[in-house]
Amino acid sequence: MMTLKRLRLALLFVSALVAGSGANGAARPYPEKPVRIVTSEPGSGNDLTSRILAHELTISVGQNFIVDNRGIMAGEIAAKSPPDGYNLVCYGSPLWLAPFLRSSVAYDPVRNLTPVILATTSPNIVVVHPAVAVKSIHELVAAATARPGELNYASGSAGSSSHLAGELFKSMAQVDILRVAYRGTGPALNALLAAQVHIMFSIAASALPFIQTGKLKGLAVTSAKRSALAPGLPTVAESGLPGYEATSIQGIFAAGGTPAAVVHLLNSEMKRALQKPEIKARLFNSGVETVGSTPEELRVTVKTEMDKLGKLIVEKGIRND
Repeated sequence: MMTLKRLRLALLFVSALVAGSGANGAARPYPEKPVRIVTSEPGSGNDLTSRILAHELTISVGQNFIVDNRGIMAGEIAAKSPPDGYNLVCYGSPLWLAPFLRSSVAYDPVRNLTPVILATTSPNIVVVHPAVAVKSIHELVAAATARPGELNYASGSAGSSSHLAGELFKSMAQVDILRVAYRGTGPALNALLAAQVHIMFSIAASALPFIQTGKLKGLAVTSAKRSALAPGLPTVAESGLPGYEATSIQGIFAAGGTPAAVVHLLNSEMKRALQKPEIKARLFNSGVETVGSTPEELRVTVKTEMDKLGKLIVEKGIRND
């Protein structure tokens, strides 16, 4: 792996363009000032990942990385920033699915954002209340087919991972299951625990404690492969719905047009941080698995999600204005 010193030397020419030069004309290597990571609300999964990376990069790069919680505005802030690597965004699918969900979005996630790294991934878990007499995805599909419109599932806001995972399931299984919307995943999960609804496509971190105590039944994970987060649970795809996948991911992006050398430095240092055993364990305990991809792998992942889920959003008329 290229050392930080060599990376800084490689950035001399680029930084002369994006950061200017000193009085004597000498280029100043990136980063010469604090770097901001814009993300969602305090306490969210995106916030945790941002703070872990900010702490690690502050140490390894020798410049302050600062977390700025801006919620839904995070994408626009990063996209409209100068392409110099000083404003990053850490977010999940709402960042790149926003143009499909809202009528007015002030940025293009493809043109105005540069992929840096796919940081983490996590499956949703298909859970049912113990009173629901199914033990597998195959049985759930059979029950929903036999009783169209009778079963329901709880979800958070329109376009959330719990919502899109549920609608993708309905579309691929060709079943009629009623969506019951709540203001967030917390209230939705509480409704399931109280037997007010039957099913939920819950984020793993929320569902696992209740599966372990028997308050909910876990049927399958929504990822393409089985997950270490939920050992013993099969995937939806292998349980009777081939090709099904709905995974929650966290990506780091810079402004569109950020120099490749800057992106390479950020990717290298973030990957190093995500590979540290203590970081992997901390994020795993929060309900996500570390990835540490190349920028190109994140670009392909985002495009795949936009193609598949964007089509679903349009077909179902899902809006979050």
